[in-house]
Amino acid sequence: MRREKITGLIDMTTGSVRGKLMLLAWPVMLSHLLQTFYNLADAFWLGKLGRQALTAPTITMHVFFIGFALAMGIGAAGTTLVSQFKGAGNERKATLVGGQLLIILTGIGLVLGVAGFFLTPQILNLLQTPSDSWQLTYDYMRWIFTGFPLLFIFFVYQGISTGLGDTVGPMQVNLIAVLVNVILDPILIFGLGPFPEMGVVGAAVATVFSRALASGIGMHRLFKGSNGLRIVAADIKPDRTMMKKIMKIGLPVSLGQLGTSLGFTFMIGIVNSFGSAVTAAFGVGNRIIHMAMVPAMGLSQANATAVGQNLGAGNVERAEKSSNTALLLIGLILLPVALGMFFFGADISRAFVDDPQVIQLGRTMFRITTPSVFVFGFLMVLLGSFQGSGYTTPVMVLNMSRLWALRIPGAYLLAYTLGMGPLGIWWAMFISNTVITLAGWMWFRKGTWKTKANHLVFDTRDAESIAPVTDMD
Repeated sequence: MRREKITGLIDMTTGSVRGKLMLLAWPVMLSHLLQTFYNLADAFWLGKLGRQALTAPTITMHVFFIGFALAMGIGAAGTTLVSQFKGAGNERKATLVGGQLLIILTGIGLVLGVAGFFLTPQILNLLQTPSDSWQLTYDYMRWIFTGFPLLFIFFVYQGISTGLGDTVGPMQVNLIAVLVNVILDPILIFGLGPFPEMGVVGAAVATVFSRALASGIGMHRLFKGSNGLRIVAADIKPDRTMMKKIMKIGLPVSLGQLGTSLGFTFMIGIVNSFGSAVTAAFGVGNRIIHMAMVPAMGLSQANATAVGQNLGAGNVERAEKSSNTALLLIGLILLPVALGMFFFGADISRAFVDDPQVIQLGRTMFRITTPSVFVFGFLMVLLGSFQGSGYTTPVMVLNMSRLWALRIPGAYLLAYTLGMGPLGIWWAMFISNTVITLAGWMWFRKGTWKTKANHLVFDTRDAESIAPVTDMD
């Protein structure tokens, strides 16, 4: 524990599993909440300019999530590899992962940023952007595309730090970025002090600047070695073998996230067909559910780090213990949250939209979907086990199947074919969450994740003093 207090890194291969999981998880939870405030800041101030201005970030967000899915997936590969090499005591390979991750994510960010900047008109036309907000959205989206490389660079720092067992560092940087964004938004939008009034563009500039600041701080820490891993020039020389490992682990996660984002966009079309009241209930309900799932997101990432470090150290039994402990913790945490949503979800909805019809629809939605939301929290923890092992195919398959194989067809069948209307949508949510969690549990119990790490991540050149990972089944 002395080394952890000095460096801020958490070694998941020794000590209390439960205590260290919570130490890793709470900063991740706070980071997710900070990201929510990040998005709300633009919406809050732009809403004061009118609905046309508010349309700009709303439409841009759908495009942004494509880049976000790619960055998060590849960054997750960095967490997996760094955690396993840290557990194996192979610092040289861990730093190489950092350098190669920087090359890959910077390259992808530049390509998407440049392509998006020049293709913005075509994207807006494809998304059928309303004519009265077309120019405002064009200006906003182009600025956001210029910040794509900066977004991707931050995921390098976040992925590596999390793999090392440092979730406090990324949380601190997120907090700084959010505060800067919140402060700059009104200054640049309305032209306070010496700054000119920039309107919608001001919100975009504030967002890009705050992301640049976050990326700069993250890179400074990595190249200075303040989190226990120091990237040097030799690590930034392309290494095809390591790049291949990163992409093999990261692409399935990215595709799963991308499929989920597109699936939710498609679901909105189904929901919208039943009128604005249903759309409002669905939108508010999803926001509340997202907030309720923050503990599961934190424990999932903490479990991924713990599994990665322990498999890297050859300690399969402790990796299993981490997963089982994380499952127990998420059950204990989510139970009171789920009960609160079940009984008081409609009252919480009233704080967003004080409309009797919306509140009644929300009450029905929470009564039907809440048990499955509780169950889905367990799946998120299991996905952390798969990610930490480097065996990420289940992450892609389960995430995409939940929306495209179960929820969307189920919503069509129940809401339209069987004439259940909005009730059909709520039941489709319940069924998809429950069935996919059962499938994830069965996949987890097969134990494949415990052996896949050995040949997906390591090879004989990496295995300097690494104990073999064996199947415990």
